[in-house]
Amino acid sequence: QVQLVESGGGLVQPGGSLRLSCAASGSIFGLNTMGWFRQAPGKEREFVAAITKNVGTTYYADSVKGRFTVSRDNAKNMGYLQMNNLKPEDTAVYYCAARTGIGITPRAGAYDYWGQGTQVTVSS
Repeated sequence: QVQLVESGGGLVQPGGSLRLSCAASGSIFGLNTMGWFRQAPGKEREFVAAITKNVGTTYYADSVKGRFTVSRDNAKNMGYLQMNNLKPEDTAVYYCAARTGIGITPRAGAYDYWGQGTQVTVSS
């Protein structure tokens, strides 16, 4: 079994920054791509960013491209999402996810494991 735990969420003013972390534990040997998703109230969960394990290929949603940076530290079993120039529309619960499949995908159904989520609120 795999456990993913997010941290780093909070309240930030528009234009501010936050760094989310995702700690992976358990049977993580087979994990490959790590992804970040978010869900705002009344909306469906949407893809934010993802990064592969070995090569570190990244993929971003158009809405966050140029503002968010996804990274990972395989030695520490950690994933990160650096969020800059935050906007009110970025307000959501952010989830870390991981998949055993090869390749990078924005499809939520392709991810096998999920964290419990961390709230990010962007407001003045």
